[in-house]
Amino acid sequence: MNNFEQYKRLIKVGFSVVLIALLTGVYGMIWTGWYNKIIWAPFFRRGNWMMIFIYGLLLVFFMQTYGGFKVGQLKKGNLIYSQILSVIFANIVTYFQISVQHKHFITPLPLVLDVVVGAVVILVWTLLFQWFYNSMFPPRRMLLISGEHSDYHLVEKMNAREDKYMISEIISYRVGMERLKQEIAKYDGIIVGDMPSHERNLIIKYCFSQRIRTYSVPKISDILLRSSVELNLFDSPLLLSRNTGLQIEQEFCKRAMDIVGSLIAVILTAPFFLIIAISIKLTDGGPVIYKQTRLTKDGKTFEIFKFRTMIQDAEKYSGAVLASEHDPRILPVGRLLRATRLDELPQIYNILRGEMSIVGPRPERPELAEEIEKEIPEFSYRLKVKAGLTGYAQVYGKYNTTSYDKLKLDLTYIRNYSLFLDLKLIIMTPKIMFMKEATEGVKE
Repeated sequence: MNNFEQYKRLIKVGFSVVLIALLTGVYGMIWTGWYNKIIWAPFFRRGNWMMIFIYGLLLVFFMQTYGGFKVGQLKKGNLIYSQILSVIFANIVTYFQISVQHKHFITPLPLVLDVVVGAVVILVWTLLFQWFYNSMFPPRRMLLISGEHSDYHLVEKMNAREDKYMISEIISYRVGMERLKQEIAKYDGIIVGDMPSHERNLIIKYCFSQRIRTYSVPKISDILLRSSVELNLFDSPLLLSRNTGLQIEQEFCKRAMDIVGSLIAVILTAPFFLIIAISIKLTDGGPVIYKQTRLTKDGKTFEIFKFRTMIQDAEKYSGAVLASEHDPRILPVGRLLRATRLDELPQIYNILRGEMSIVGPRPERPELAEEIEKEIPEFSYRLKVKAGLTGYAQVYGKYNTTSYDKLKLDLTYIRNYSLFLDLKLIIMTPKIMFMKEATEGVKE
């Protein structure tokens, strides 16, 4: 084990504290040097400290939400992007706060300067700390014990994080426990693939007894059990698992939020609708809106609305085919719409009509869902709630995440549903809209 491993959490906390202190200090100078001198009722000593403290709390909230503190977990670019995005949103909220105090809108230029200076601070401090962190905690040498399902995608994803993991060997669980014990002792950590429960339990228990770090690929049953209710009625613990979907009060609150949120979105996005509609029309003169049959709660079908991003009659000869990364059927303006996910905007009207929700599993096409269910019968479990404009799998997955992994992510959302989780996913959606890895097409 790395000699500094026990101090890792403390080191990360130190990074976060210094980052927040630097960014809050920059804002403090702008507040005391500019805004507090021109607002209608200036603050004095304690009031100034309170304003700076509130800004610090906003930064912590957005950093925590977008992953700005996840040094050593997120890629370098993703980490810096998350931090800058946190500063932007903290400054937007602060701008309206100051405007309310001033009793009318005030110039945002000092806060724009704060974002620029904050971005420089973030770049310098994060890159410096990342170099320091990587020197203290080099990539872990990992052993992947493969299971029944193909582990190709998992290997590809983990190899993309050469700064954190290094899969040095892949071995099948079928070689037997004695051989596995010999191999396990050579590595810093073990990845346990999707294998039969008996063999997996033996491996995990052995690694636990030897204090060896393990990463397990969850089965569908693991997600169902992990979200079960613990009962302590007897001296033997019981886990109660239900398949009832959302409770009636949860559905009521979710629908109310959908109506209010979609009405606000209709007003705010009206200019985008006009610009996008004109751009598509000028491209080839075809229809602006594209309709397609999709699945929602309990397997019901509905017509989903999208801005057309492909040539007319794109699937006339090929049938239902997922778009690939360099699909020639995609229009030039369509690539921009897909990259920013603005092609999904018309689904606001699906939400108003009650066919979709703001947050939920993305609606699949019936014919594609039928093909997926031949290989993954549990795929229909996603249909316990309404389809969503954004969702757990969209925030934490990618466009080209496998159907099996998307199912796990969607089940995690359904089984852990709360109004707070919906709000969190809505807040996190702007981050993934401009991330290339979140909008990548299916591999050729």
